[in-house]
Amino acid sequence: MHEDQWLPVLLQKGVVFVVRGLGVMVAFLVAWLVAGWGYRAARRSLVKTHLDATLSTFLANLLRYAILFGALVACLGAVGFQTTSLAAILGAASIAVGLAFQNTLSNFAAGFMLLLFRPFKVGDTIRVANQTGHVDELELFTTRLTTPDNRKISVPNSSVFNQVLENISYYPTRRVELGLTTPLESDLDAARRALEAGMLDIPEVLREPAPEAFVNDLTAGVNWQLRAWCKTEEYALVHQALVSMAKRVLDQIRTGKLAQ
Repeated sequence: MHEDQWLPVLLQKGVVFVVRGLGVMVAFLVAWLVAGWGYRAARRSLVKTHLDATLSTFLANLLRYAILFGALVACLGAVGFQTTSLAAILGAASIAVGLAFQNTLSNFAAGFMLLLFRPFKVGDTIRVANQTGHVDELELFTTRLTTPDNRKISVPNSSVFNQVLENISYYPTRRVELGLTTPLESDLDAARRALEAGMLDIPEVLREPAPEAFVNDLTAGVNWQLRAWCKTEEYALVHQALVSMAKRVLDQIRTGKLAQ
């Protein structure tokens, strides 16, 4: 074929390819926008049904990725790629694909197991993988946390599922503990009364179970353990109040002003 014959054919095929490529890019962009809209619409609809927030978010994410995957397959078909061939190739190479994406697949499977067993829900405060934070969202592959100092942390679901997980806010009440050492010559009964009365004076401390102060041992002083119960969300406030109260009682013991 002479140059004046194949050059127009090449240009024609190039134009067709570019046009199709642009069309695919536009189509996938539209699919991306539709997936985002579908995600938000699904979340709103599921929330209105009073479905759990964790499950609502997971299902909405599943819908978004399903739309994107369908758009990807359609775009590949539009540029002439045989999707049936794609299925055959993926089937023949399933082992290789599984090995290549084993971390991604394990994160997806772990996310499903977390959704099934529900060790936490959106809004809980958890400690896992050396991270502590408020659960904002359980996604398909990661669990998104916000730390107490307002940092965003994304933990792979496999790490969340396969490690020891502490749900700090699971129960409505929590016990605050504080150690305190007083001089050996201090009056134990008077110190106990002062410490327990001081804990009762803290408004956030629950009356039942009653707060208690007891002696652990007498090594290098009288080593006390203070225990008080409070609402889980008031833990930090009560802990600081216990520290301040213990310091006042300790000052009274050291200066001999503690009432006998």
